[in-house]
Amino acid sequence: MRAPIGQFDNARPAPACLGELTAPVADAVRHWRGSVPAEQIVYVDTDPEWADTATFVEHYGQDLLERSANCVVVSGKRGGESTLAACLVLSTTRVDVNGVVRRRLGARKASFASMDTATGETGMEYGGITPLGLPDGWPLLVDAAVADLPYVLVGSGRRRGKLLVPGKAFAQLPGAEVLEGLGVS
Repeated sequence: MRAPIGQFDNARPAPACLGELTAPVADAVRHWRGSVPAEQIVYVDTDPEWADTATFVEHYGQDLLERSANCVVVSGKRGGESTLAACLVLSTTRVDVNGVVRRRLGARKASFASMDTATGETGMEYGGITPLGLPDGWPLLVDAAVADLPYVLVGSGRRRGKLLVPGKAFAQLPGAEVLEGLGVS
């Protein structure tokens, strides 16, 4: 199959690649209920050595720079209580942690979660965290620019491999909220 974006040698519908995904991501694909058919979520096999954005686009297509998104785990704290959430923004932007995220979580302080917390809580590898398969009850804050794209490149739960997902599908994930200005230059 030809990937809808980028230049990949190996692209297949994600439901046919469950063994390539971490358990929570495979479960999310297996039990997919969005209006976008699961077969439109595409798994592409990629070299984990090229996982960082600049190297990745050099090898798989410059057009991916504007169509890639990063999923990061944040922690909001207020009165001794801590809330974990995921944020999805274009890879050309950064998450507005101290503005949009802090206000949305009703937190006094917000910051990026530690690598150990992010990987331990999600069951995914650092550098491959994806919005598909996040823990139950987590807020998923999605920048509107991501949701507006026909296809978006995101992690697959591992550093090896990526997922190509229709942008509108992210708005339909459990706990998702689309926000303007979540990603800033």
